[in-house]
Amino acid sequence: MSEGKLDRMPTGVADFDSILGGGMPAGSVVLLLGDVGGGGLEFALTSAAKIGLVKEFPETRSFMMGHAGRDGILPDRMAYVTFSRSKEDILREVQFSFAKDFHESLEANLLFKDFSKGYFMRTVVPTSWVGSDGSDLFAENKDDDVLASLVSFLEENAPKSLVVMDSLTDLVVSETVKFEDVVALLKGIQRMAKKWQCIFYILLTDEILDTRRQQMIIDSVDGVLRFEWAKFHHTSKRQRYLYVEKFMSVLPHLDQERIARFATLITSQSGFVVINTERVG
Repeated sequence: MSEGKLDRMPTGVADFDSILGGGMPAGSVVLLLGDVGGGGLEFALTSAAKIGLVKEFPETRSFMMGHAGRDGILPDRMAYVTFSRSKEDILREVQFSFAKDFHESLEANLLFKDFSKGYFMRTVVPTSWVGSDGSDLFAENKDDDVLASLVSFLEENAPKSLVVMDSLTDLVVSETVKFEDVVALLKGIQRMAKKWQCIFYILLTDEILDTRRQQMIIDSVDGVLRFEWAKFHHTSKRQRYLYVEKFMSVLPHLDQERIARFATLITSQSGFVVINTERVG
C-alpha cells in the first residue's frame, strides 16, 4: 500500500465503485445482509466473475470495471466458501442465470471450498447425500470442526484474495456450531483481513437472527451492505435497493453527496447493476 493512499479493490459494479472511490478498501470484511433474492449473492458473483474476466483478459478492464475501477488492485486469487451447497449446484445456478462468459469466468477462476461434510456431520443428513465422488478436490474435509477447518483454509488462501462466504446464515442457524464461536471467528477474520490485504464478502439473510445477535454480527465486520426489496406505491411491482448501512471509510462521502440508497437491477448479461442513485432532498 502506498503511503497516504488507501488501496481499493473494485467491486465490478461500476456506478457503485465510482461512489466508493474505486472500490472496497483493501482489508475489509463486508457483510452482505439482505432479503431473500435481494441481490447480495448476485453482487458477490458479479464481482468475482468480472474480476476473473479482467484477470484473464486485461484489455477488457475499462469495459468491465468502468472508469472508477481502472486503477484498483485485483486479488491474487478468489475463493468461494460454502457450508451446505456444492460447487456443482452453484455453477449450475450461475449457468442458468447469467451469460456464458460469467459462468466460464467463475468456473475457471474461483477456488471452491465445500465444508458440507463437516457441517452436516452431526445432523440427520446421511453422509451419502453430501459425499464426494472423488472428482471434487475441494470437497474434502478431514476435520469434524467446521470452524477450525475454515480457519486453516483461510490462513492458506485468504492473503491478497477475494473471499466469498456463502453463507453465514448456515453457521448461525446450526445446532452444532456455537454462535459465540462464530462471532469470535468474525472478529478474528476482521483483524487478519488487514494483514492479509484481502476482501471478504460474507452473506447473511436479514432477520434470521434476533435483533441483539444480528447487531453482534454487524459489530464484528467493517462494512454492511443491505439488499432490500421494496414495493412501489399503488402497484404490486417491486424494486431492489442497496443501502450502505455501515462503512466508516465510505459513509462520510455518501453523507456529503446526500446519497440515500441505490436502485439496482440483476440482468443475465451484466449481473448486478446500479441503475439509479437516490439522493435526499
